[in-house]
Amino acid sequence: MASLHRLAELVRGLVDEVIDQNGNVAPAAAQRGQMHVVSAMETTDSSHIGPGIPDVLSGKLTFTEASKATIYEREELPCPRARAALTPSQPPEHNRRGACPELMDADSAAPMGRRLAAILAADIAGYSRLMGEDEAATVRDLKGHQAAVLPLVGRYGGRIIDTAGDGILAEFPSVINATECAVEIQTVMATRNEGVPEPRRMQFRMGINLGDVIHDETRIYGDGINVAARLEGIAEPGGICISRQVFDQVSRALKADFQALGPRTFKNIAQPVDVFAITPADRGAGPGVTAPNPVDLTQEIRFCSGHDGVQLAYSMIGQGPPLMKTGNWMTHLEFDLESPIWRHLYRELAKDHTLVRYDPRGNGLSDRTVDEISFDAFVSDLEAVVEAAGIPRFALLGISQGCAVSVAYTARHPDRVSHLILYGGYAVGYNRRARSAAQKEEDDAMLTLMRVGWGKENPAFRQLFTSQFVPGATKEQADWYNELQRITVSGDVAARMFEANGDTDVTALLARVTVPTLVLHAREDARVPFETGRRMAAGIPGARFVPLQGRNHLFLESEPAFAQFLEQTRAFLAS
Repeated sequence: MASLHRLAELVRGLVDEVIDQNGNVAPAAAQRGQMHVVSAMETTDSSHIGPGIPDVLSGKLTFTEASKATIYEREELPCPRARAALTPSQPPEHNRRGACPELMDADSAAPMGRRLAAILAADIAGYSRLMGEDEAATVRDLKGHQAAVLPLVGRYGGRIIDTAGDGILAEFPSVINATECAVEIQTVMATRNEGVPEPRRMQFRMGINLGDVIHDETRIYGDGINVAARLEGIAEPGGICISRQVFDQVSRALKADFQALGPRTFKNIAQPVDVFAITPADRGAGPGVTAPNPVDLTQEIRFCSGHDGVQLAYSMIGQGPPLMKTGNWMTHLEFDLESPIWRHLYRELAKDHTLVRYDPRGNGLSDRTVDEISFDAFVSDLEAVVEAAGIPRFALLGISQGCAVSVAYTARHPDRVSHLILYGGYAVGYNRRARSAAQKEEDDAMLTLMRVGWGKENPAFRQLFTSQFVPGATKEQADWYNELQRITVSGDVAARMFEANGDTDVTALLARVTVPTLVLHAREDARVPFETGRRMAAGIPGARFVPLQGRNHLFLESEPAFAQFLEQTRAFLAS
C-alpha cells in the first residue's frame, strides 16, 4: 500500500504543473490537451486510494482516485468554461469531452476546437481572364495541374481543406513542411509552364501564415486563414508571400531568397502584418528559390552482430559526407521516418549527409530480448555498427543518453570521428548525481511505472514520460510519442535501460575528447537539466556550448530551437 501511495504522489508530482492550487486545470494544460487532473472528493480513510493504478492500466476503469487527485483521459479545449473541475459523480462523458459552449456547431452541436496550424492559400493569377478566353481549355489545363500538384500536400504531411475553382486551401502541422510544399508546387508549375505561350500559362500566387484556427472534423475557421488569403492576394504570379511568424521559423531551415516587404495593412485584419516574399526563381532577382532539396528517405535496413551476438538493425539515408547518429532508446528505424517526433530531424540531416542510424539493443528492429543491457554494451554496439557500415571517418551525433556513449566512443577512437555533436545530454546519470531522498523515491517509482504500465494499451502512464520529453507537443505529436514508446521497447527493457543510463558516468573521459565538439541544450529542458549539458561542455577541451530556447527534450519541428539546432549544426559541420 505504501508503494501505491508513492506512485500516487509521483503521478501528482509529474503533472502538478497543469493544475492550480485548487486542483483545477491551468490554461497551459488545457491548451496542450493531454491530461486533466482535478480534485476528487475528500476521503475519510487516508490509507485508501480507490480502485488502484492497475485498474486504469487494464482499462477496467475510466478514472482512478489516487490520493486526492483524479486523472481523466480526454480531449481538452482552451476554453475557460471547459476547465471546470469534474468529480467522480460527474464523469467525462457528461462534459462533452471538454467541449466549450462557445465552440459548438449550431446545427449539430458537435464540439469544435482550436489548434495552431500553418495555412497555405493559393489561386491562379489571371484565372478569370483565362476562363473568358477559352473556358474549356482552361478547365482542362487546371485539372491537369491539380493532378500534378495536389498530391504534394499530402506528401508534406498537409491536409487539403478546399479546392473550389482555381483555389487551394490546405493546413499543415509543420510550417517548414508547408513552405517546402509551396516551393515544390511552384517549381513543378514552372516546369509544366515551359513551352506554354505566356498568355496561357497558369501561375499560382501563394500565401502562408501560422496562426490559431478553429476546427471541426472537416473545416477550419479564423483569422489565421484570412491572413493567409490576404498574403496570397499580394503575391506575384509564381511567388510566395509569408507572414513574420512563418519567416521566423523557416528562414534558417530553408535555402531560399527572402525579401522583406515590411508591414502591410489588410482589410478586416486588425493589426498590420509583417510580410516577406520568397523570390521566384524566374524573376531575375538573384538565385531565387530552387526545389527544396527533396530527400529520398527510402532505406535499406541491414543487420550486424554485437559483441555478444545480439542482432542490431541499421540503415542509411541521404547523400553526402557520413553522419553517424548514436542509438538512444525508444527508436524504430521504420516508424521514426513517419513520426512527427523524429522525421523532420532525419529529413533535414539527410539533405546534406549520408545519415547512418541504428536501433539500440532491445529497441525497434534490433533484437528485443537481450541478456545484457549496460553502458559498455551500448558503446560496443556503436563500434559494431560503424564497422558494419564500412565508414572510416565520420561526424558523430549523440542525443540524450546517446551523448555519453558518443563521448566514450570518441575517446576510444579519436581518429574515426571528425566532428562531435552532443544535444540534450549528460556525462553523469541520475543515479550518480547528488539526489535528495524524495528524488530517489521518485526515480524508484518511475521504474515501477515502467514495469507495470509501459506496454498497456491505455497510454495514461506513458503520457507521464511524454510530458517530460515533449511537453510542448500537440495532441497528434503526443499520441505518436505515446504509441512510439509502446511499439519500440518493452516495459522491462525500458526499465533496465533507465537503470543503465542512471549509472552512467563518463566524467573522466571528457578531457580525452580531442575532436571539434559542439554541445547544445535547451534552457528549460523538462527531462535532462540544462546544467548537466553545461557541465559536460565545460569538461571537453575547446568544446563550444550553445543554449537553445525551448523546453522540449526532443525537437518539435515548429519550435525555434529546431531551426537554431540546424543552423548551428550545419555551420559546425561545414567548418
